[in-house]
Amino acid sequence: MVAAWKKSVPHVILLLYVAAILYPFVFVIFSSLKVSNQSIASNPWGFPFDLKFENYITTWVEAKINVYFINSFYLATSAAIIGVLLAAAMAFAITRMKFGKLSSVLTQLVLVGLLIPGNALFISQYILVKDLHILNTHWALFFPYVAGAIPTSVLLIAAFMRSIPRDLEEAAIMDGLNAVGLFFKIVFPLTVPALVTVFIINFLGNWNEFLLANFFLNKDILRTLPVGMVGFRDTYQTNYAQVCAGIVYSVLPVLIIYAILQEKIIEGLTAGSVKG
Repeated sequence: MVAAWKKSVPHVILLLYVAAILYPFVFVIFSSLKVSNQSIASNPWGFPFDLKFENYITTWVEAKINVYFINSFYLATSAAIIGVLLAAAMAFAITRMKFGKLSSVLTQLVLVGLLIPGNALFISQYILVKDLHILNTHWALFFPYVAGAIPTSVLLIAAFMRSIPRDLEEAAIMDGLNAVGLFFKIVFPLTVPALVTVFIINFLGNWNEFLLANFFLNKDILRTLPVGMVGFRDTYQTNYAQVCAGIVYSVLPVLIIYAILQEKIIEGLTAGSVKG
Protein backbone atom coordinates (compact mmCIF):
# COMPACT_ATOMS: atom_id res chain seq x y z
CA MET A 1 0.00 0.00 0.00
CA VAL A 2 2.81 2.37 0.91
CA ALA A 3 4.76 1.45 -2.24
CA ALA A 4 1.70 2.07 -4.43
CA TRP A 5 1.19 5.47 -2.78
CA LYS A 6 4.84 6.41 -3.40
CA LYS A 7 4.48 5.46 -7.08
CA SER A 8 1.33 7.53 -7.48
CA VAL A 9 2.79 10.72 -5.93
CA PRO A 10 4.80 11.74 -9.05
CA HIS A 11 1.74 11.19 -11.24
CA VAL A 12 -0.42 13.33 -8.97
CA ILE A 13 2.19 16.11 -9.01
CA LEU A 14 2.42 15.92 -12.81
CA LEU A 15 -1.37 16.03 -13.16
CA LEU A 16 -1.51 19.12 -10.93
CA TYR A 17 1.24 20.69 -13.05
CA VAL A 18 -0.62 19.94 -16.29
CA ALA A 19 -3.83 21.36 -14.82
CA ALA A 20 -2.03 24.55 -13.77
CA ILE A 21 -0.59 24.92 -17.29
CA LEU A 22 -3.81 24.19 -19.19
CA TYR A 23 -6.40 25.95 -17.04
CA PRO A 24 -5.54 29.50 -18.20
CA PHE A 25 -6.15 28.35 -21.78
CA VAL A 26 -9.42 26.77 -20.69
CA PHE A 27 -10.34 30.15 -19.20
CA VAL A 28 -9.63 31.79 -22.58
CA ILE A 29 -11.80 29.24 -24.42
CA PHE A 30 -14.68 29.65 -21.96
CA SER A 31 -14.43 33.45 -22.12
CA SER A 32 -14.40 33.40 -25.94
CA LEU A 33 -17.83 31.73 -25.91
CA LYS A 34 -19.50 34.04 -23.41
CA VAL A 35 -22.08 36.65 -24.31
CA SER A 36 -20.60 39.79 -22.77
CA ASN A 37 -17.99 41.22 -20.43
CA GLN A 38 -20.53 41.07 -17.63
CA SER A 39 -20.92 37.30 -17.98
CA ILE A 40 -17.12 36.94 -17.90
CA ALA A 41 -16.79 39.13 -14.80
CA SER A 42 -19.66 37.47 -12.93
CA ASN A 43 -18.40 33.92 -13.51
CA PRO A 44 -14.80 34.14 -14.83
CA TRP A 45 -13.92 30.45 -14.44
CA GLY A 46 -17.33 28.93 -15.11
CA PHE A 47 -18.52 27.09 -18.23
CA PRO A 48 -20.69 29.28 -20.51
CA PHE A 49 -24.01 27.49 -20.88
CA ASP A 50 -25.22 30.12 -23.37
CA LEU A 51 -22.56 29.55 -26.03
CA LYS A 52 -21.93 32.42 -28.43
CA PHE A 53 -19.98 31.05 -31.40
CA GLU A 54 -20.65 34.30 -33.27
CA ASN A 55 -17.65 35.77 -31.45
CA TYR A 56 -15.36 33.65 -33.65
CA ILE A 57 -17.10 34.72 -36.86
CA THR A 58 -17.05 38.38 -35.88
CA THR A 59 -13.39 38.17 -34.89
CA TRP A 60 -12.38 36.37 -38.07
CA VAL A 61 -14.14 38.72 -40.50
CA GLU A 62 -14.54 42.18 -38.94
CA ALA A 63 -11.21 42.33 -37.09
CA LYS A 64 -9.24 41.10 -40.17
CA ILE A 65 -7.91 38.12 -38.25
CA ASN A 66 -8.23 36.14 -41.49
CA VAL A 67 -5.69 38.48 -43.17
CA TYR A 68 -3.28 38.51 -40.23
CA PHE A 69 -3.61 34.75 -39.79
CA ILE A 70 -2.77 33.96 -43.43
CA ASN A 71 0.17 36.40 -43.42
CA SER A 72 1.61 34.82 -40.27
CA PHE A 73 1.00 31.28 -41.43
CA TYR A 74 2.67 31.44 -44.82
CA LEU A 75 5.54 33.59 -43.55
CA ALA A 76 6.23 31.33 -40.55
CA THR A 77 5.89 28.15 -42.62
CA SER A 78 7.95 29.21 -45.64
CA ALA A 79 10.75 30.73 -43.52
CA ALA A 80 10.88 27.64 -41.32
CA ILE A 81 11.05 25.27 -44.32
CA ILE A 82 13.79 27.22 -46.11
CA GLY A 83 15.69 27.63 -42.85
CA VAL A 84 15.59 23.88 -42.20
CA LEU A 85 16.78 23.05 -45.72
CA LEU A 86 19.70 25.49 -45.54
CA ALA A 87 20.64 24.34 -42.03
CA ALA A 88 20.49 20.68 -43.08
CA ALA A 89 22.80 21.34 -46.04
CA MET A 90 25.27 23.22 -43.84
CA ALA A 91 25.14 20.56 -41.12
CA PHE A 92 25.82 17.91 -43.77
CA ALA A 93 28.82 19.85 -45.02
CA ILE A 94 30.21 20.26 -41.50
CA THR A 95 29.66 16.71 -40.26
CA ARG A 96 29.92 14.45 -43.31
CA MET A 97 32.22 16.20 -45.80
CA LYS A 98 35.99 16.35 -45.36
CA PHE A 99 37.05 19.99 -45.15
CA GLY A 100 39.84 19.46 -42.65
CA LYS A 101 40.19 22.38 -40.24
CA LEU A 102 37.63 24.39 -42.19
CA SER A 103 34.82 22.29 -40.67
CA SER A 104 35.96 23.28 -37.19
CA VAL A 105 36.13 26.95 -38.23
CA LEU A 106 32.60 26.80 -39.66
CA THR A 107 31.33 25.17 -36.46
CA GLN A 108 32.90 27.94 -34.38
CA LEU A 109 31.28 30.58 -36.59
CA VAL A 110 27.92 28.94 -36.02
CA LEU A 111 28.52 28.98 -32.26
CA VAL A 112 29.35 32.71 -32.47
CA GLY A 113 25.98 33.22 -34.12
CA LEU A 114 24.31 31.76 -31.02
CA LEU A 115 26.04 34.27 -28.76
CA ILE A 116 24.57 37.36 -30.48
CA PRO A 117 21.13 38.37 -29.13
CA GLY A 118 18.55 38.83 -31.85
CA ASN A 119 17.47 42.26 -30.58
CA ALA A 120 21.06 43.54 -30.84
CA LEU A 121 20.82 43.10 -34.63
CA PHE A 122 17.63 45.11 -34.97
CA ILE A 123 19.18 48.38 -36.19
CA SER A 124 21.56 46.69 -38.62
CA GLN A 125 18.72 44.56 -39.97
CA TYR A 126 16.56 47.65 -40.43
CA ILE A 127 19.30 49.44 -42.37
CA LEU A 128 19.93 46.35 -44.48
CA VAL A 129 16.31 45.79 -45.50
CA LYS A 130 15.94 49.51 -46.17
CA ASP A 131 18.98 49.51 -48.46
CA LEU A 132 17.61 46.43 -50.21
CA HIS A 133 14.34 48.34 -50.79
CA ILE A 134 12.28 45.55 -49.27
CA LEU A 135 11.09 47.52 -46.25
CA ASN A 136 7.33 47.27 -45.77
CA THR A 137 7.20 43.99 -47.67
CA HIS A 138 7.11 40.44 -46.36
CA TRP A 139 10.68 39.89 -47.63
CA ALA A 140 11.79 42.21 -44.81
CA LEU A 141 10.65 39.52 -42.36
CA PHE A 142 11.40 36.42 -44.44
CA PHE A 143 15.17 36.94 -44.72
CA PRO A 144 15.76 37.78 -41.00
CA TYR A 145 13.58 34.83 -39.97
CA VAL A 146 15.57 32.40 -42.12
CA ALA A 147 18.99 33.79 -41.19
CA GLY A 148 18.20 34.08 -37.48
CA ALA A 149 17.24 30.40 -37.21
CA ILE A 150 20.37 29.06 -38.95
CA PRO A 151 22.77 28.77 -35.94
CA THR A 152 20.46 26.82 -33.63
CA SER A 153 19.15 24.70 -36.49
CA VAL A 154 22.64 23.75 -37.71
CA LEU A 155 23.78 22.66 -34.26
CA LEU A 156 20.68 20.53 -33.63
CA ILE A 157 20.75 18.86 -37.05
CA ALA A 158 24.53 18.35 -36.95
CA ALA A 159 24.23 16.56 -33.60
CA PHE A 160 21.71 14.18 -35.18
CA MET A 161 23.77 13.63 -38.34
CA ARG A 162 26.83 12.62 -36.32
CA SER A 163 24.84 9.64 -35.00
CA ILE A 164 24.27 8.24 -38.52
CA PRO A 165 26.65 5.31 -39.17
CA ARG A 166 29.33 6.06 -41.72
CA ASP A 167 28.90 2.55 -43.16
CA LEU A 168 25.75 3.75 -44.92
CA GLU A 169 27.66 6.65 -46.41
CA GLU A 170 30.49 4.42 -47.63
CA ALA A 171 28.03 1.93 -49.17
CA ALA A 172 26.22 4.74 -50.98
CA ILE A 173 29.51 6.10 -52.36
CA MET A 174 30.41 2.60 -53.56
CA ASP A 175 27.08 2.56 -55.42
CA GLY A 176 28.12 5.71 -57.26
CA LEU A 177 26.38 8.48 -55.32
CA ASN A 178 28.05 11.88 -55.20
CA ALA A 179 27.73 14.39 -52.33
CA VAL A 180 24.40 15.76 -53.56
CA GLY A 181 22.91 12.30 -54.04
CA LEU A 182 24.25 11.17 -50.68
CA PHE A 183 22.60 14.14 -48.98
CA PHE A 184 19.17 13.89 -50.60
CA LYS A 185 18.87 10.08 -50.90
CA ILE A 186 20.58 8.85 -47.71
CA VAL A 187 21.25 11.48 -45.05
CA PHE A 188 18.22 13.73 -45.54
CA PRO A 189 15.58 10.95 -45.13
CA LEU A 190 17.36 9.59 -42.06
CA THR A 191 17.40 13.05 -40.49
CA VAL A 192 13.66 13.66 -40.78
CA PRO A 193 12.93 13.43 -36.99
CA ALA A 194 15.53 16.13 -36.27
CA LEU A 195 14.29 18.22 -39.20
CA VAL A 196 10.72 18.08 -37.89
CA THR A 197 11.86 19.15 -34.43
CA VAL A 198 13.86 22.05 -35.84
CA PHE A 199 10.95 23.02 -38.08
CA ILE A 200 8.64 23.25 -35.06
CA ILE A 201 11.14 25.37 -33.12
CA ASN A 202 11.62 27.73 -36.07
CA PHE A 203 7.90 27.89 -36.82
CA LEU A 204 7.07 28.84 -33.23
CA GLY A 205 9.76 31.52 -33.24
CA ASN A 206 8.48 32.99 -36.50
CA TRP A 207 4.83 32.67 -35.52
CA ASN A 208 5.28 34.57 -32.24
CA GLU A 209 7.82 37.14 -33.48
CA PHE A 210 6.64 40.69 -32.81
CA LEU A 211 9.50 43.23 -32.85
CA LEU A 212 10.52 43.01 -36.53
CA ALA A 213 6.93 42.57 -37.71
CA ASN A 214 5.87 45.66 -35.80
CA PHE A 215 8.62 47.96 -37.12
CA PHE A 216 9.28 46.60 -40.62
CA LEU A 217 5.65 46.58 -41.80
CA ASN A 218 3.42 49.65 -41.84
CA LYS A 219 0.61 48.52 -44.11
CA ASP A 220 -2.32 46.95 -42.30
CA ILE A 221 -2.85 44.35 -45.02
CA LEU A 222 0.73 43.04 -44.52
CA ARG A 223 0.65 42.74 -40.72
CA THR A 224 1.14 39.43 -38.98
CA LEU A 225 -1.08 37.99 -36.26
CA PRO A 226 0.91 39.16 -33.16
CA VAL A 227 0.95 42.75 -34.43
CA GLY A 228 -2.65 42.56 -35.57
CA MET A 229 -3.71 41.24 -32.16
CA VAL A 230 -2.37 44.37 -30.47
CA GLY A 231 -4.50 46.62 -32.66
CA PHE A 232 -7.38 44.19 -32.24
CA ARG A 233 -7.14 44.51 -28.46
CA ASP A 234 -7.27 48.29 -28.73
CA THR A 235 -10.24 48.15 -31.08
CA TYR A 236 -12.21 45.68 -28.99
CA GLN A 237 -10.94 46.60 -25.57
CA THR A 238 -14.51 46.58 -24.21
CA ASN A 239 -15.26 43.12 -25.62
CA TYR A 240 -13.00 40.55 -23.98
CA ALA A 241 -14.93 37.63 -25.45
CA GLN A 242 -13.80 38.61 -28.96
CA VAL A 243 -10.27 39.26 -27.73
CA CYS A 244 -10.20 35.70 -26.31
CA ALA A 245 -11.51 34.35 -29.63
CA GLY A 246 -8.54 36.03 -31.33
CA ILE A 247 -6.17 34.39 -28.85
CA VAL A 248 -7.67 30.98 -29.66
CA TYR A 249 -7.04 31.60 -33.37
CA SER A 250 -3.39 32.41 -32.60
CA VAL A 251 -2.87 29.20 -30.61
CA LEU A 252 -4.81 26.82 -32.87
CA PRO A 253 -2.14 26.20 -35.60
CA VAL A 254 0.49 25.37 -33.00
CA LEU A 255 -1.78 22.82 -31.33
CA ILE A 256 -2.64 21.21 -34.69
CA ILE A 257 1.03 20.91 -35.69
CA TYR A 258 1.92 19.41 -32.32
CA ALA A 259 -0.93 16.92 -32.58
CA ILE A 260 0.14 15.80 -36.07
CA LEU A 261 3.91 15.74 -35.58
CA GLN A 262 4.26 14.92 -31.88
CA GLU A 263 5.73 11.46 -32.55
CA LYS A 264 8.46 12.88 -34.83
CA ILE A 265 9.14 15.71 -32.38
CA ILE A 266 9.72 13.32 -29.47
CA GLU A 267 11.85 11.07 -31.69
CA GLY A 268 13.97 14.01 -32.77
CA LEU A 269 14.43 15.31 -29.22
CA THR A 270 15.48 11.92 -27.83
CA ALA A 271 17.61 10.78 -30.78
CA GLY A 272 21.23 10.37 -29.86
CA SER A 273 20.54 10.39 -26.11
CA VAL A 274 21.37 6.67 -25.87
CA LYS A 275 24.32 5.06 -27.62
CA GLY A 276 24.46 1.48 -28.86
